Amino acid sequence: MKIVRSPFFYVGDKYKLLKEIKPYFPIKIDNFFEPFVGGGSVFLNVKANNYYLNDIDKNVYNLHLFLKSQMENKDFFNQVLEVAKKYNLSRSFYEDIVSKDLKKEYKKTYYSKFNQIGFNKLKNKFNSQTKKDYFILYLLVIYGFNRIIRFNSKGEFNVPVGNVDFNKNVKMALLNYFEFMKNNKVKFENKDFKNFLDNYEFKKDDFLYFDPPYLITFSEYNKLWNEKKEKELLELLDYLDKSDIKFAISNVVFYKDKKNNLFIEWMKNYNVKKIKSNYISYHDNSIKNFEEVLVLNY
Repeated sequence: MKIVRSPFFYVGDKYKLLKEIKPYFPIKIDNFFEPFVGGGSVFLNVKANNYYLNDIDKNVYNLHLFLKSQMENKDFFNQVLEVAKKYNLSRSFYEDIVSKDLKKEYKKTYYSKFNQIGFNKLKNKFNSQTKKDYFILYLLVIYGFNRIIRFNSKGEFNVPVGNVDFNKNVKMALLNYFEFMKNNKVKFENKDFKNFLDNYEFKKDDFLYFDPPYLITFSEYNKLWNEKKEKELLELLDYLDKSDIKFAISNVVFYKDKKNNLFIEWMKNYNVKKIKSNYISYHDNSIKNFEEVLVLNY
């Protein structure tokens, strides 16, 4: 099974789990809905007639719109190269410019050492703009720590440089993304998940996949989630089930010493598949003891 990676490359996306969860998805899908699309690793690997995708994070939404707008831009990678050269950023998708001495001195962190000055200059340029340049923001995400999209209270992008590179894997992910956008009918929205789904009347062969923020784990993307939101989501899923609309939802039920009792009780009425994931914390990159599940209503 070939799995295509999202060009966002953020830690914690579903890329490594798709071989495990995708076989549970329906074979025939007319309209595919993803209310918490994130970087898009799931929809990029689903075959459907139409794709309706949503994320409450305005920057995630705008980055998808930006990348979608570039699908016919034959100069995209030349423009990446131009910026990388101007700010002296590593660019192994085109050429390896990091010296052997630096690689030897900083065996595990040479990209962050090499890119730090240029990355900070590019970040300062972005933060000084009155209107956000999503091309620059995308590059900051790719070169940033853990590919996090994070802004401070002043609206400034405040992620430090990462030990990462714009490499051939990033280029391939972008090419696959552009190709997908050319060949499929894709619509992005920027709403709360309930407001997004309220706009649609679902039919027999529609399928909804949910990957909401996890109630008992911490990440940059979980800050807007709480028990009230979790209850709203579970009530909506029960409604879909009564309407005979197929859905699947990913969630974490155990994390370190925490337990999501609300979700555990709810999922007793559905088909539960344990997922052998290897969750990586946003904080320290160490693997945590936890249990992830995929819950289906079919």
